[in-house]
Order: sequence, then C-alpha cells, then structure tokens
Amino acid sequence: MGVLRVLSVTMGRISTFRSYQIMLLFAAALAVVAFYYFGSEKQNFSSTTKRIKETQASHNSNRDDADLSIDIRSGRSESRTGTGDDLDGKPSRFHALMMFTKVYKSLSLQKKFQVAMRSMVKHGRFLEDEMLVLHYVSDVGSQELGEKMLPELLLDATFRYEVVFHNVDALTEKLFPIVEAMQKHFSAGSGAYYSDAIFFLSVAMHRIMPAELKHIVQLDLDLKFRNNIRDLFQEFNHFPVEAVIGIAREMQPVYRHTFWQYRKENPKSYVGDPPPDGLPGFNSGVMLLNLEAMRHSTLYNQLLEPERVARLAEKYHFRGHLGDQDFFTMIGMEHRELFYPLSCGWNRQLCTWWREHGYGDVFQLYYHCDGPVHIYHGNCNTPIPDD
Repeated sequence: MGVLRVLSVTMGRISTFRSYQIMLLFAAALAVVAFYYFGSEKQNFSSTTKRIKETQASHNSNRDDADLSIDIRSGRSESRTGTGDDLDGKPSRFHALMMFTKVYKSLSLQKKFQVAMRSMVKHGRFLEDEMLVLHYVSDVGSQELGEKMLPELLLDATFRYEVVFHNVDALTEKLFPIVEAMQKHFSAGSGAYYSDAIFFLSVAMHRIMPAELKHIVQLDLDLKFRNNIRDLFQEFNHFPVEAVIGIAREMQPVYRHTFWQYRKENPKSYVGDPPPDGLPGFNSGVMLLNLEAMRHSTLYNQLLEPERVARLAEKYHFRGHLGDQDFFTMIGMEHRELFYPLSCGWNRQLCTWWREHGYGDVFQLYYHCDGPVHIYHGNCNTPIPDD
C-alpha cells in the first residue's frame, strides 16, 4: 500500500483571483490551519475535501481563454499551472487530460476508467517536488460520479496530485467557432453538430486554455498503464524544433481504406501504406501536446483555417469520422515535421476489427509492434491483457 500524499486536491477549474477575493482566500487559509490543527495525522482524499472550505472563484468575463473559474478546493500547495519545469521553487506540474463525459450513464466506461486510473496509480512515480495534475472534461453528472470514484482510485498514490474538472459545455462553446468548418470532413454524419466539437479539443486546445499551460498529455479512457506515466512526459524532451504534437501511428489499415481513392489515383504514393516506410496515419489515444509550440507555429495555425482544411480534404478525397485523429492524419501526410512519432509501445492498440473486414492479408504489417509495451489501448472495446 502506498502512502497517500494529498497536498493539493482541486475539484474545479483553475482561475485568476481578483484583488477583492483576498478576504475569501484569508478565510480559506484559516480553514486549512484549522484542518491541520484539529485533524488526525492520517488524512485521506475524502476527509480533506470534506474539511477544507470551498472557495468560489468569480467569473472573469474579460479573459480570451477558456473560462476556468469554478469551485476550488485546495490543500497545502498553491493552485497554479505549470509545465513540468521547476518554477520559482514551486512544485513542477505535469498535466494529463481525459475526456470524462457520459460516464455516469455507462457502466462500461466506469470500468475502463477504473482500469486506467488504478494502473496509472500503481506505476506512477514522481519526485518530491513534482505534482501530477489530472484534468477531466466532464458533464455535471459525470463530475459528480468522478468525485465519488476518485478518492478510492487515488488512495494508493505515492505522488502529489491535483484533480481539475472542466465543464464540457463551457469548452464546447469556445471550441465550436474554431472547428466548425472542419467538422464536416472528420465527423460521423453530414453536418457540423455543436456537441461534436469537443472531439476536436486537442486540435485547438492551445487557443482555449490559459497561456500558462504549456504542455499537456491527452489520454483516452480505455488505457492500461504498464510503466510510469512520468516517463511519457519525458518524450517532450525529444521533440524536433518544428514538432508541436507527439503521437503514435495507427496500428490498423484504417487509412489505407480511407484514402482508397487517392491511392488509386496515385499508385506510387506512400499514403496509407504500412510502416516502416509508409504513412499509416495516427491514433489519438495517447497524445503529447506542446501547447506553447502550437501557439507559436505559424504553419500549424494556418492549417486550421477553413480554406486550408477544405483544400487538403479535396486533394486527398478525405472523409473521416474520427475527429482530431483524422485531422492530424490528413495534415501529417503533407507536414510530417509537425509531429513527433511516439513509439508504438506508448499506445499499443489492441483492436483487430479491420483484420476481419477486408484487410487480413496486410493487417499484420500495421499491427506489428516491436519493443516494450508501456500503455495498452483497448480501442473498439477490445479486452486488455491482465498483468
């Protein structure tokens, strides 16, 4: 059993406090002092969140980035964002984000979440002055469920952490104007549905998150960790100068199928071909987003423009349904310099659907993965091996 070390537990969204909130902060500080004076020596996640006074951060309507002001509960560490670097003696922060919507309606999603979190906690190791910040994009019902599940799931964590919930409706409101034009190319159905915008969060996260947030890892819910998540963050150190996103290749012939017309018209093209020489496309189950580099990349931001998206989609006869993954795959066919290729072991996809649907003769060329497995990805509801 690990020692639970909850030095900062946040149930809300990060915000900038105004000067008139000093009295609220002072009251919260007194509550923290009272907690540590009257509390027992051994505190867990639940007792901490029950005893510490909730502080309501007011809405800042002048902000250009996503509104992240909601209830904040904190312990001894200050609530501030970071990059994983040690800033001014404060804890180095490593940010990881998961989509956590409609979980309260699905027992299957709840079981997947339990597997992901328990394996992350089991293998997670951080230094004394480091903290893992867990972001969950959630609807109200799923947030309430998450607040009940996380105390048990994080009980054995040996590292410091924070939990941050982002309201899916608030993020969608910010995202939709940015991604509306591309949705028709990469979404199921024929139109750009408002609710689908959240599936493009990674595409435009650099525009809606606070500027202080510079690096983040986005993870699917159907994962199982076999190694320390901290090691995944170290991959940021290997990004080439022009790279903005770290992502593993797709391990099925998905895009061999999607690009069939382009491949027919360009038989010598490597588009959709298997590794090591081909361009099989990407899988967005595990992504490293260098938000600072995304903000500064002129090329990347130009590729978000509706006319550029439409031009590429027409060139490649592209019609997808996998959201951000399709967008990254399409622009990656022309601008590989924007992507740092994660090894397949960091996103070892297990789905074999395409093997039984017309591509059995070439399937293993895509599915093969050398090297150790760090993270299993049970995509298309594929069972994940036991330890």
